[in-house]
Amino acid sequence: MPTPAEPTTGPTVQHRPAAGPVTASGARVDIVDLTAFYGSHRAVEHVTITVEPKRVTALIGPSGCGKSTVLRCINAMHQTIPGAYAEGQILLDGTDLLTGDTDPVLLRRRVGMVFQRPNPFPTMSIYDNVTAGLRLGRRGGRTAALDEVVERSLRQANLWNEVSGRLKAPGASLSGGQQQRLCIARALAVEPAVLLMDEPCSALDPISTLAIEDLIAELREAYTIVIVTHNMQQASRVSDITAFLTVPGVGKPGRLVEVGETQQMFTAPKQKATEDYITGKVG
Repeated sequence: MPTPAEPTTGPTVQHRPAAGPVTASGARVDIVDLTAFYGSHRAVEHVTITVEPKRVTALIGPSGCGKSTVLRCINAMHQTIPGAYAEGQILLDGTDLLTGDTDPVLLRRRVGMVFQRPNPFPTMSIYDNVTAGLRLGRRGGRTAALDEVVERSLRQANLWNEVSGRLKAPGASLSGGQQQRLCIARALAVEPAVLLMDEPCSALDPISTLAIEDLIAELREAYTIVIVTHNMQQASRVSDITAFLTVPGVGKPGRLVEVGETQQMFTAPKQKATEDYITGKVG
């Protein structure tokens, strides 16, 4: 995504009561017989899974099994890679996202993404990082309205109390954990229905990781969340549903082995391959 130009005027920082309640409403995502390609290579094939609204679904599995590819197909980022495409269906509240009829900009307003490493826009302030998506979507509006969005989003990301007095400071001046929460606030500012998180804690220290996990627990009240993680303990802590993908052999595409309630998956998985991966016998 190109870095948007910084606004010529700075933010108006006002002190006001706590922002209002979250108005987002999680969407249902139905992935049906999804097969994703990089050119002639099949990265993952025949994946079918339903992501329920206002629940956290964790995608687990060994490296190369297609977890991140599935995640990126949901908001059409996979298809931005030259030669990459996907077949099957991805239904967002019943609308198929793979037909090519969906505007990717509008789609990414409904389906936000948080990446493995924090990626605040380095030349932008904390304030402008949060509002970047709104400005790209031409929903800039009045400064007072943007102030409200910034406060709401930073409060949702549990970052407001730490940065409210320095909103003009560069986003890159924050710690790694704060930067990741800033990226979450940026995603939340456009009020998505679905939040995708691709190993959001892998580059963070344990304290920052705990802060992100606590945040996920709060956000599940209003958003549909899909998280990719290699950390089995994290998957068991933060998710309601767990889906296990694996690679059946060298050079083979990733496949979905099992999906179910997280407690059941971690205590009594139905497939031996799932049990072997969760218990560390294979990795």
